[in-house]
Amino acid sequence: MQPAKAEDGSWADVVADGRLPLFALICLGVWLGAADSLVTATIMPSVGADLGGYAYFGWATAGYLLGSVLAGASSGLLAQRYGLRRATACAALLYAFGCALSAAGPDMASFLIGRLLQGIGGGWVTGFCSVAIGLLFPNRLLPRVYAAITGVWGIASLVGPMIGGVFADAGNWRGVFWFFAIQAVAVAIAAFAMLHRGQDGQRGQGVAWGQLGLIAAGVAAIGAADVAGTFGRSAALTAVGVGLLLTMVWLDERAVVRLLPKGSGSLRTIPGSGYASMFLLTAASMGYAIYGPAILQQLAGLSALTAGYVIAGEAAAWTLAGLAVAHLTGRWPKRMILAGAVLATLGVGGSALVFPTGSVPGIILAGAALGAGFGLSWAFMSQAILADLPDEERAIGAAAMTTVRLTGSAAGAAMAGAVANLVGFSHGLSEATAKSAGVWVFVAALPVALAGVWTARRLARLR
Repeated sequence: MQPAKAEDGSWADVVADGRLPLFALICLGVWLGAADSLVTATIMPSVGADLGGYAYFGWATAGYLLGSVLAGASSGLLAQRYGLRRATACAALLYAFGCALSAAGPDMASFLIGRLLQGIGGGWVTGFCSVAIGLLFPNRLLPRVYAAITGVWGIASLVGPMIGGVFADAGNWRGVFWFFAIQAVAVAIAAFAMLHRGQDGQRGQGVAWGQLGLIAAGVAAIGAADVAGTFGRSAALTAVGVGLLLTMVWLDERAVVRLLPKGSGSLRTIPGSGYASMFLLTAASMGYAIYGPAILQQLAGLSALTAGYVIAGEAAAWTLAGLAVAHLTGRWPKRMILAGAVLATLGVGGSALVFPTGSVPGIILAGAALGAGFGLSWAFMSQAILADLPDEERAIGAAAMTTVRLTGSAAGAAMAGAVANLVGFSHGLSEATAKSAGVWVFVAALPVALAGVWTARRLARLR
């Protein structure tokens, strides 16, 4: 007689009853999106040299993130309409097509279109994986499953630079995208084989297309400042982009289908101050990951692999700092919110001092401050926002954190690209352009980071 299987929420329980293939599929789907940023940052100097696309460094990241925002917000509805099997398989194939386009494209335009398609496909795959977790795993297993997803992100921060660096140092950056295209095809085949036609999501209210359109237009306007050519035109386009993003917040307050909880448009509320802090600090931090590898390779003479790991120190510091303060209660969370924002801002300011020198220890220290700042504050910001929301608003409040983070990342990437191009980065990577970008990308981000400190201070006072 076989002993009864324990339903105790253990790791053995997670993969019992035929759940192992589904668990592996979800982890692989999450991996596609988790590995992207550090892999791409590591190979971008090689892409720029090969395709002559230094002017579009920021768009390689901003386009992907913009696609992820648009896809992530619509994934629940599409899963409900088409079922997880068909939706996940098609999304993975779209991601694979985007990878193939970036890999085979002869110019920067095709590369960037491929990046946008990767963002849309990857955003959908990640969103559908979230739906699948809720549908296919009982409540007792969710803590373990989400811990595994966190582990996938941690592994990506370690392995991503290695993958990008190995291909870039071998002179074959295109191979990275073929490598991920193959993985995406595997996800599509596995999804079609393992998921059943009836595994649909729950019916929702719809998609906030109006707000998403304003986000896309706002980020595109900031991104257009990359190639505006003059400071006046760049400043005007940036102002238009910021105005469109603010209009989105105003419209969302009055919409039937919302991206943000009620009250998020006011800095007098905890959600308003919290989301503003997340957006501003994320936007201010983007120059480090986007331009760091190129500057390190040029000024410090590092290989793509080594430069990628130097920049990955930011992610490691985030993880370690987050683990170190996770147990804090009482007054400590509000202190960590402000301390983290200040530390991240010091990381931005410190980057402006150390990047032009090419000092590897200094750049590691600046990245550690930047990452640790997010690690100290992010979880407590999230906790403060959710604790202030009524039960019926918590789902939208939790989803909004991802939307705010991705939008801030996309806007910050576009802003960093505009500043770098104004100081000559668009003309090619040289010692002079690397030093100029190393100063001004971070100097321009400093007021944004300081605004994030101000909103974090408001959040800590309101909490």
